[in-house]
Amino acid sequence: MKRFKSFLAEQMEDFIEYRLQLGYSDRMLIYSLKILDQYVRKKDAGWASFDPLFFIRFRASLDHESRSINMVFRMLKMFFNFLVRRDHVQGNPLGEIAELKENQTIPFIFSPEETDLLLKALIKMIRTTGAYYLNDFSVYIAFLLMARCGLRVSETINLQKVNYRSEEKTIYIEKTKFKKDRLIPIPKDVCCEINNLINVRRVLIEKDNNPLLLVRRDKTGFSWIALHRRFKKALNHIHFNESRKVIGSTNFCGPTHHSLRHSFAVNTLKRIKQQGKFPQNALPVLAVYMGHSEYKYTTKYLRVLDAEHRRQIFDFSMLRSEDV
Repeated sequence: MKRFKSFLAEQMEDFIEYRLQLGYSDRMLIYSLKILDQYVRKKDAGWASFDPLFFIRFRASLDHESRSINMVFRMLKMFFNFLVRRDHVQGNPLGEIAELKENQTIPFIFSPEETDLLLKALIKMIRTTGAYYLNDFSVYIAFLLMARCGLRVSETINLQKVNYRSEEKTIYIEKTKFKKDRLIPIPKDVCCEINNLINVRRVLIEKDNNPLLLVRRDKTGFSWIALHRRFKKALNHIHFNESRKVIGSTNFCGPTHHSLRHSFAVNTLKRIKQQGKFPQNALPVLAVYMGHSEYKYTTKYLRVLDAEHRRQIFDFSMLRSEDV
């Protein structure tokens, strides 16, 4: 079944292929293009329809928060830049459209104790039968890497066996979000668990030709959706599933698998502060470790130094909203 049904379908597929070749994820891109595809069909639009007013009206029709709308429009701006380079349009009609003002976003932060609880829940959820054991053990390792090393979910599911170096206790991460390869040291206990997984694979898989480190019971790789489902199940298991809340002009995010990456960074800075050192001095090293393309992306973790600080901000915002 075709993903797109408007006259832009061919160009949209070409753009997705182009982005994938550059190493980018296609999830948000496909979502953004589908929204535009539906609107173009609804308005029976053609090439001549694409002026700034068309897209201002398109934006007004979206029932999304400002942050989500801005993300969609960033994707569409890149798409129309692509069309300009392919000589389909003369100029980018979205180029001069300013972004909407966004709410402040406070990420969900797991405390170290909460992270341990979540990982223990994932261990308890490992089924003991052969095929399921490998599947569930791999899922546990995926979240262990996110929690203890700050990896992105895409980095865990794409991690190759050859990129894990047991003797050095390092992982080489390539083809990241910002195309920045990096070699990072990992904790001894994480290495031990990965070694255990590799030994399990040797026993359960007779001819193991899959280059991925983490595999399902059918020997294929994982999708982020599969990990998301297991994450939600683990949260329910420990009775810890806060929903996302909007208070005034602030979005308080609920827990997601990406929260483990945020929590790793925040809790690392907290430990540095507890040692009497300045967290700001550790930011350059943390930025490289986490694979940030720019230093500014790492500084955001200074705004929320731990889970308790986040809850204090949330409680204060709740009191102010009640006073109003």
